[in-house]
Amino acid sequence: MTVSDHIASDAEQLRARVAELLGASRARSTALTDAVDEADLVAQHSPLMSPLVWDFAHIGSQEELWLVRDVGGREPLRPEIDGLYDAFQHSRASRIELPLLTPAEARTYVAEVRDKALDALDRSPLTGRRLLEHGFAFGMIVQHEQQHDETMLATHQLRVGAPVLHAPAPPAGRPLPAREVLVPGGPFTMGTSTEPWALDNERPAHVVEVPAFVIDAAAVTNGEYTAFIAAGGYDDRRWWSEAGWAHRVQAGLTAPQFWERDGSGEWYRRRFGVLERVAADEPVVHVCFHEAEAYARWAGKRLPTEAEWEKAARYDPATGRSRRFPWGDEDPTPEHANLGQRHLQPAPAGAFPAGASPLGVQQLMGDVWEWTSSGWHPYPGFEVFPYAEYSQVFFGGDYRVLRGGSFGTDPAAVRGTFRNWDLPIRRQIFAGFRCARDVSPGESA
Repeated sequence: MTVSDHIASDAEQLRARVAELLGASRARSTALTDAVDEADLVAQHSPLMSPLVWDFAHIGSQEELWLVRDVGGREPLRPEIDGLYDAFQHSRASRIELPLLTPAEARTYVAEVRDKALDALDRSPLTGRRLLEHGFAFGMIVQHEQQHDETMLATHQLRVGAPVLHAPAPPAGRPLPAREVLVPGGPFTMGTSTEPWALDNERPAHVVEVPAFVIDAAAVTNGEYTAFIAAGGYDDRRWWSEAGWAHRVQAGLTAPQFWERDGSGEWYRRRFGVLERVAADEPVVHVCFHEAEAYARWAGKRLPTEAEWEKAARYDPATGRSRRFPWGDEDPTPEHANLGQRHLQPAPAGAFPAGASPLGVQQLMGDVWEWTSSGWHPYPGFEVFPYAEYSQVFFGGDYRVLRGGSFGTDPAAVRGTFRNWDLPIRRQIFAGFRCARDVSPGESA
């Protein structure tokens, strides 16, 4: 086989893989929108979220812009709707007032876009431009659709009505070898310059010096968080930052979102239309940054920095290198992590021992997005690619970084370097946290 034959074979394998991922993302989008009737599709279930039909058509609009017009070189299909589905022109709360495509029109539109996108995939050399190398443009669209699928899943959680989504329960938890893990001090490589589908905010790879610290082996559980509530944590000003306390008072926070107490004092939660007892061994979810920070102070700890989180997740002390994922360089499987909406809830602590990092930190990927103490900033040497509106326009301000993905995050849309961000008051996202602390005197660093 000649070099040209090898290149052609590699390109065909990449096309097949891209087509598979595009198909998986569309199947998920379709399932999330087909699960409800037209009235639910066009309704606004929360001012924090778009109508489901907007998300669905927006997925098609972005795919058309990048794969049909840019990569495929085709004329616009529906140029008159570009502005309707531009996330920067209209706030989520105002999108309900726009002359949006009907559900039937949206389905027709996204199907037509997909046909032309697949044609572009067949014709593209997948090389010659940075946007095409390793199929980046297609990978970007796969990730974009999966990100909006997780957003639509969050909208389903906010929806009021009978359950329409169903999935098996996650695997059972297992005892943890230790409650905390010591991460040795020293340099490690943060970010990436080689991950082919990494987004601009994950780049470039750079060495960061991180002092020794201790991190929880698992995310804070509902049982642990309930102890904070029972101890009066929501009423004790000592544990809250100034901004956090102001928000707690203004928003009337008394427990994680979707929690309620029955007459006996037992805690229940509403999960995708089902009211059930709060499971003590699952990671707490639907807490904002301020709640996470207050709990950590109450527990005598703190939230990890973003660099600490990534070092705990990727650093291999035996080789000194940073892995793609805690368990190694291979893509996630169901044995590694609770990802991809296979389950509709976080898994109990200890449920995925195969996904542990070399140091023994568990469930860093999946289950819940984990708040860190770090603000949203670019890495040294950051370059916008391929558009500023993905990352750059959000840098600075009050945003906080979240890491690791949730049960609603698809494996194609998360990795050890992936960075998420949101405002510190947000609770509708599938976010929880784990704590860290400085090394105590006498502990080996």
